[in-house]
Amino acid sequence: MMQIEWEIKSFKELNTDGLYEILKLRVDVFVVEQRCPYPEIDDLDRHQKTLHLIGKNTDGKIVAYLRILPPGLSFKHVSMGRVVVAKKNRGHGISDAMLKVALDQISRIWPDEKIMIAAQVYLKEFYESHGFESASQSYLEDKIPHIDMIRKDSF
Repeated sequence: MMQIEWEIKSFKELNTDGLYEILKLRVDVFVVEQRCPYPEIDDLDRHQKTLHLIGKNTDGKIVAYLRILPPGLSFKHVSMGRVVVAKKNRGHGISDAMLKVALDQISRIWPDEKIMIAAQVYLKEFYESHGFESASQSYLEDKIPHIDMIRKDSF
């Protein structure tokens, strides 16, 4: 597995260069690679309790990212979204490591809270391997099949 340094920051703790790298990575994958024109930048990033999990390689470049949203912001429960690994860095276990860091962080801040996500259907098994279960039928969001998933287990 690649060596990744993980940081967790609030929106106010992000500097302009870091924010630019995060947004570029997200747009490169979610808008360009997935050919899905939609408003990638939303006001959920700036919420005071939203957390940004950032993975940097040994050169200090951001290669992985996800955001953690507090209960009631996107779903009734805590949620995670914008889970992304740069295309050239996939296949090295980064997404598994990132999810473990995120789940640890969530259990520390919201120990009794369930986690709800809207996952792309092709990632269903990945999330199941981290304790998530299907909570809806498949549906289209921005022309991409999604499924709601929930993680009920205590950490």
